[in-house]
Amino acid sequence: MQIFDAIENEKVVNKTVEIYNIDRAVCGRIAGAVAKKYGDTGFAGQLNITFTGSAGQSFACFLTPGMNIRLIGEANDYVGKAIGNWLSVILKLLVQISKGMAGGELIVTPVENTGFCPEDATIVGNTCLYGATGGQVFVRGKAGERFAVRNSLAQAVVEGTGDHCCEYMTGGCVVVLGKVGRNVAAGMTGGLTYILDEDDTLISKVNKEIVKIQRVVAP
Repeated sequence: MQIFDAIENEKVVNKTVEIYNIDRAVCGRIAGAVAKKYGDTGFAGQLNITFTGSAGQSFACFLTPGMNIRLIGEANDYVGKAIGNWLSVILKLLVQISKGMAGGELIVTPVENTGFCPEDATIVGNTCLYGATGGQVFVRGKAGERFAVRNSLAQAVVEGTGDHCCEYMTGGCVVVLGKVGRNVAAGMTGGLTYILDEDDTLISKVNKEIVKIQRVVAP
């Protein structure tokens, strides 16, 4: 297989694959092969894989450095689960971020000419970036509940979230360019979260038990 040959010989591969909602934990096996041979930092090749369609649960889970994943379409829950220093994720229109992401890059974009504004649509599911220890995620659209729950080191940009954003987060940085639900940052003990508060409603949505809130203003 072309991808596994690239892993074995540290090559660069570019591939486009269709994906369906019955396809779960896609990229997990590939990430496992990379990690088994090189750990989470030693892979010198590059796996550039574009998926088109609707991804099932745990899309782009356990991504490792050197894996550059793009989804054109949407996804279910647990996208980018446990990603770490292995994957960077860029999402324009995503319905679920990889659970357990460890590194690399993930890009999710909507299909062109969808007839709706991506920033007004929920395109990633719940519990994205669960347990992520690295990587980057950029979402063109909104996420469901518990976005970046237990995030440790991943960096992410999203255009809005549901309830419990950044719950139990211990590190990393999350930027939300839109509205959020209630109970933001519950149990959050580390990391940074920047949230655009155009309607001045954010303060009442933040769980203030642990976190400190500071308004960023232009000089």
